[in-house]
Amino acid sequence: MNYLLLPFLSFLIGIIVGLTGIGGASLITPMLIFVFQVPPAVAVSSDVVAATLMKVIGGFKHWQQKTLDLQVVKWLALGSVPGSLTGVGILYLIKRTGTLNVDDILLRLIGVMILIVAFLGLGQFLLKVFFPEFKLPEPPKFDLNTRLGRIQTVTVGAILGSMVGMTSVSSGSMFAMVLITFFSLDSRKLVGTDLAQAAILLLFTSFGHIFLGTVNWGLVLPIWLGTVPGVMVGAKLCQMLPQGTLKFVIYTLLVGVSWKLVY
Repeated sequence: MNYLLLPFLSFLIGIIVGLTGIGGASLITPMLIFVFQVPPAVAVSSDVVAATLMKVIGGFKHWQQKTLDLQVVKWLALGSVPGSLTGVGILYLIKRTGTLNVDDILLRLIGVMILIVAFLGLGQFLLKVFFPEFKLPEPPKFDLNTRLGRIQTVTVGAILGSMVGMTSVSSGSMFAMVLITFFSLDSRKLVGTDLAQAAILLLFTSFGHIFLGTVNWGLVLPIWLGTVPGVMVGAKLCQMLPQGTLKFVIYTLLVGVSWKLVY
């Protein structure tokens, strides 16, 4: 393990996250698996714990600035937290029974999750670039003042939370798409709400993965050293670089990485 290369690559990924908003897990987990030959189960658990600090710092900052919707965060978390712990529990049962190969299952699950995130993001990007006037049918909005709206929010949170618990991927990306699709939030509150719910989700998920016993702190600390300052640098550069070109490159890269993981 090259402990100088890991924080350097994590720093670069942190910059990408700060620039584009694309979740770090979509890049960090494959990096650990392909570049550093870390077993998928260890890569997922270590990435979950490493990503938590970055999300908590960002979520706390937005809470201070009042640039988040606490009601949306609360109802999403009520679903995503037990959902993520269920996902971790499924991994624990598979590991304990020993009848299935956890690493083999995780490779494909991670690949499928990243593929979904990448295709959705790439499709949205291409529609905006080539068909700016094309309007997709408006999906229904979740009204949190009604019982139905709360049930819908908790259900979606639980489904995505279970996926995060098993793969570490999509704590930000997929939830951001849910917020865009089903809630009417301005852009500042969208980012803040996404970060805050991801921070709560990953905080509880981290405890589950620590209990699972597959967290490698020798990986977590170098990732922290890289991603935290990297995100700050990326946020500063965000106003200077063309977002469209950068997002297209990153989504294309994610499609290639996820395809390799699946097959």
